[in-house]
Amino acid sequence: MALKVKLVKSFAGASSDMLDTIRGLGLKKFGDERILKDTSAIRGMWFKVKHLVTLETVSGDAPAPKRRKPAKVALRERALAYQVKQLKA
Repeated sequence: MALKVKLVKSFAGASSDMLDTIRGLGLKKFGDERILKDTSAIRGMWFKVKHLVTLETVSGDAPAPKRRKPAKVALRERALAYQVKQLKA
């Protein structure tokens, strides 16, 4: 089972703890939605900011988080690919 969390109110004027909790839920701006695993930690985070977000239960599992390479690594790989391309030309 998964939970769909949506930021429905502005977090302007919220305390830094609430901002950290909103970021921890993966919400960045007004209207953002995330599908997360139904765990006690997520429910506790929701309870802390429940006046700013909505929570609904969704059938199925939460999608696996997408892993991004650090910017430095991605930049290095692009530079190497460019150099290889230049050598072949």
